[in-house]
Amino acid sequence: MASKRPARWPLYALISTLGSICGAYVLYGIGWEGGRVLRRKTPQAGLAHAQRWLQQNEFATMLVAALLPPPAPLKLFILAAGLLRVNALRFGLALLAGRGLRFATDAWLGARYGVKAQDYLSHNLGKASLLAAVLVVGLVLVHRWWNRRYGKHTSEAVQQK
Repeated sequence: MASKRPARWPLYALISTLGSICGAYVLYGIGWEGGRVLRRKTPQAGLAHAQRWLQQNEFATMLVAALLPPPAPLKLFILAAGLLRVNALRFGLALLAGRGLRFATDAWLGARYGVKAQDYLSHNLGKASLLAAVLVVGLVLVHRWWNRRYGKHTSEAVQQK
């Protein structure tokens, strides 16, 4: 669509992103409600461990999942987010960032390069998405390292003032 009407690529990206987020919230709700049944049948220790990990990494996990191309199991991440009661706002913001970036890139390439972009994307989208995911994970790790190393000193200095 963007290759046929290049001026509308931002609109196509926005509509695709919003549609993806709306569909994701439906699956999130199914996971949230279905979690009651699954919680009764799943060992609590394993579920608690997964829930702790996801709560500490919820934004980055959803962002990386949203950036990965098919056949990455985005729907499983979405269902798990609902099941494990991930914060709905952070869930949506991560999807907005990840899917928005992904769809905006697709639409811009389509508008800029036309049908040639489809061949380019089919050959390089997986690599580019994986690179973006690795970059996000790397930034999260650097952020955590920074907070462990300098976070206490900064918060103590702020409290003393």
